[in-house]
Amino acid sequence: MNRRRFLRNNIVAGTGVALAPSFALGKGFAPDKQARIGFIGVGLRGTNHLKNLLRRKDVLIPAICDIDPERIKIALDLIAKAGFKKPETYTNGPEAFRQMVTRDDLEGVIIATPWEWHTPMAVAVMKAGKWPGIEVSAALTIEECWDLVNTSEQMKTPCMILENSCYRRDVMAVLNMVRQGVFGELVHCRCGYLHDLRAIKFQPGVEFGEKGRSESRWRTKYSIDHNGDVYPTHGIGPIANILNINRGNRFVALTSMATKSKSLHEYIVAKGGKDHPNAKVNFKLGDVVTTIIQTENGETIVVTHDTNTPRPKQDDYHVQGTKGLWMKNSNTIYIDGKSKDHIGEVADGYLKQYDHPLWKKDADKTANSGHAGGNDYFVINSFVESVKRKIPFLIDVYDAAAWSAITPLSEMSVANGGAPQKFPDFTKGNWKTRKPVFGLNDDY
Repeated sequence: MNRRRFLRNNIVAGTGVALAPSFALGKGFAPDKQARIGFIGVGLRGTNHLKNLLRRKDVLIPAICDIDPERIKIALDLIAKAGFKKPETYTNGPEAFRQMVTRDDLEGVIIATPWEWHTPMAVAVMKAGKWPGIEVSAALTIEECWDLVNTSEQMKTPCMILENSCYRRDVMAVLNMVRQGVFGELVHCRCGYLHDLRAIKFQPGVEFGEKGRSESRWRTKYSIDHNGDVYPTHGIGPIANILNINRGNRFVALTSMATKSKSLHEYIVAKGGKDHPNAKVNFKLGDVVTTIIQTENGETIVVTHDTNTPRPKQDDYHVQGTKGLWMKNSNTIYIDGKSKDHIGEVADGYLKQYDHPLWKKDADKTANSGHAGGNDYFVINSFVESVKRKIPFLIDVYDAAAWSAITPLSEMSVANGGAPQKFPDFTKGNWKTRKPVFGLNDDY
């Protein structure tokens, strides 16, 4: 049994889903065949995924769906320029995707739409027998998390959350280090999404909603209606892989607190004046939301959400064990007995030494693919290879549910003065026997 087949068998054994025999054995298209992928949503994010697919020779795009004629035109122009056959388009209202997903010539569907549509669309895709790849976050409520899990299990259809940060070159190198024991036994991690999005939440000027454009048309309302970590997966995804969440470990409970909400109002006043109508909007989302998660195996995780304050973009990754730690913010590694005194050392040498095989092999394919030097190439490659080979996703529906559940649980905790909230066990006990799979293959 060669290494690749061994890894595939391990992946199948660790899914925790009762899969049909033809699916579990990986039968279907061979690696040299083409996967048939459709799109729901070809806005800015969907178009980025489309561009990455158009670079590939192993993909066909039979259909795309978007209610914005301008975005459909942009997508069709890109597809024609790349020499692909013109896809059929679905544009007749918000429910047009339901007709598209019934097509017989689709196998996978990429969903890149406003957040509230992610779960309903993914459920429709799975019920049609196709494999969804959902942009982040995958779900907004605990009920939606269960909808994803239950539909995937009932239909025996995999579901992937397209969390590209899991494929960051630095965090994959650190994952390599963790698995080789460089940091000893892990005890604590930190992560978050710290990114000034005021100019995205208000455009043009200080407009949003019906007067806004692009993400400001829908994203800003979450700052009005919710007070919790509304965007946790970029931070928690890599840390969940490092801590083997859903595969020998799980999230047990969290507690969250939020600061007062001041920065969005001040931005509107500064840019639009104190008499602008939006200066009267009451924003519920605290400027900084801090969440602490307890895991089954005894680690703690601090997750920070900060998108409303003026600040530089910051990747707040921190991985700490009994023998040392890595701190992304300062690009520092400290290894007990090796690093000098208590100062630590620049992490670059370690990150190069433990560079992940995926990056060593395919770094040249990541140029212009998007996000932090090429993460998007790897997440889309993983989606396509799984669909093409009929192999379970490495980042699966249980990850989608557990990571996304942070949003509603954090909101409940904030509303109750930081009271702890328990995570549902979306694997129904299978986390105890499921094996780690992410980053164990060298080609997807």
